[in-house]
Amino acid sequence: MSETDGARLFREAWIAGVRRHFPGEPKPGYVTPWDDTPQWEREAAGSVYEQVRQFVEISGGNTARLSREQKGRFVATCWTAQMFKHFEDPKPGYVADWQDLPAWQQETDADIFETIEKSLG
Repeated sequence: MSETDGARLFREAWIAGVRRHFPGEPKPGYVTPWDDTPQWEREAAGSVYEQVRQFVEISGGNTARLSREQKGRFVATCWTAQMFKHFEDPKPGYVADWQDLPAWQQETDADIFETIEKSLG
């Protein structure tokens, strides 16, 4: 899968997760389609996709044994690093620790990991 396709998969998994887990109506920016997604966010999505892909690969496919929380934490940590890369002073919500993320975001991050994981199998 190309990096662009991986980034798109990440974004589609994010949107699906937000629609599934967000309480109420999500902010429009949470569900912006790929073609309207800012370039920095496309790059961040591609980088996190690639980190998850490599993690699954070097684990010999054994990431299926991780808990949903472990999978979600991995995505959240990779995303936080991207926020520091793309923003000098990112919004606190962009770089919050796992325990400070809302439940809907934790679930969405776990969904993203599992979507990428399944795409590799």
